[in-house]
Amino acid sequence: MTKLATVYGGSGFVGRYIVRRLAKAGYRVRVAVRRPNEAIFVKPYGVVGQVEPVLCNIRNDASVKSVMEGADVVINCVGTFDKGGKNNFDAVQHEGAERIARIAASEGVANLIHLSAIGADVNSETLYGQSKGLGEEGILQHFPSAMILRPSVIFGPEDDFFNRFASMSRLGPVLPVIGAETKFQPVYVDDVAKAAMKGVDGTSGIYELGGPDVNTFRELMQEMLATIRRRRIVLNIPFFVGGIMGTTFDILSAITGGLIKGPVTKDQVRSLKSDSIVTEGAKSFADLGITPTSMEAVLPSYLWRFRPSGQYEAMMESAKNLRAD
Repeated sequence: MTKLATVYGGSGFVGRYIVRRLAKAGYRVRVAVRRPNEAIFVKPYGVVGQVEPVLCNIRNDASVKSVMEGADVVINCVGTFDKGGKNNFDAVQHEGAERIARIAASEGVANLIHLSAIGADVNSETLYGQSKGLGEEGILQHFPSAMILRPSVIFGPEDDFFNRFASMSRLGPVLPVIGAETKFQPVYVDDVAKAAMKGVDGTSGIYELGGPDVNTFRELMQEMLATIRRRRIVLNIPFFVGGIMGTTFDILSAITGGLIKGPVTKDQVRSLKSDSIVTEGAKSFADLGITPTSMEAVLPSYLWRFRPSGQYEAMMESAKNLRAD
């Protein structure tokens, strides 16, 4: 009999890659999301009826349970960068994650995989890190055999990291960043999906996921700029200035009820003070038998559209080398 997997947040950036791999492995997949009509694009990942978006609110026990019934595997990819509103840090990344684990245990689910983040810690200096840490704590309390994945910044065609800054680079000669010397270990989105599939097969434990390279924020921006063939000055914004900016944007968001959101929050500025790299001694890709993909192998495949001449940039560069007869 075909096995069933429920993927909470399965239409998101990472979730869709996991769903695709589950379908390829022969699983029936329920993609649990808040807006199923906006997740229809996942249906072609499998044959007719194999992948289905379903309505779910992870803030509600009955809703979480209804889409989990009969599932052999449960994967939680739900996360947020919003600290306010109904779907805030605590509701989604702490209580929501714990709710999924508690119900998974009561339903007799075989394997649970949870997507967390490097820096998850109940004693973190950031609200984001605290909520991730509390979520992990709640999951292990109810489902000790769960697999927890903690990736560094994730890159891929749909990312909100390189795409965001590449878009900003078109606005002027200066590319401002906060925490230019903070280190990251970017990880390819499909490598994270590969790791999750190890959990589907029964692997448990906490794994920190980082790519083959460790770079500062500044170096990552320089790599991105080289890829899109643009020359820009990477300007470091001091943390105290970034903190003022974050506070201002937080106030503006609160006044408008979240209708206006700034490019950075105070909590994000605080998080940029800490490196996002795999901790020495932590279980990682190596323990899963996975060789992580480099940025150089992937970035050109989707950042080409930010080049001055888009897809024709390489052709124009080649044409400059031609000599007239």
